Amino acid sequence: VQLVESRGGLVQPGGSLRLSCAVSGSIFRFNAMGWYRQAPGQKRELVATITSGGSTNYAASVKGRFTISRDNAKNTVYLQMNSLKPEDTAVYYCIPINTVGSPFGSWGQGTQVTVSS
Repeated sequence: VQLVESRGGLVQPGGSLRLSCAVSGSIFRFNAMGWYRQAPGQKRELVATITSGGSTNYAASVKGRFTISRDNAKNTVYLQMNSLKPEDTAVYYCIPINTVGSPFGSWGQGTQVTVSS
């Protein structure tokens, strides 16, 4: 599976950014898709997931600020990030999620999101 995340960028605190992840082939074959992030010196953490049926789940730290969505026709997953905080600074990755809720396959290059004034 090839995963191509869109370019991130530098955003001021309180700003917004939308990430996209283009997936090779149909995303319907996956139980779910997820966004993870990894800040410098930190473990990679789950940000949000969306199932093939459209059910979503979020980390407590982003709930109410981030929205995950998917366009099945385009085989693309999105992460809309609003009210960004400096602690959201990280490299963001998308990846398929298996039936036991774990990421599987190879990680892509990820995309850097920096929240700073």
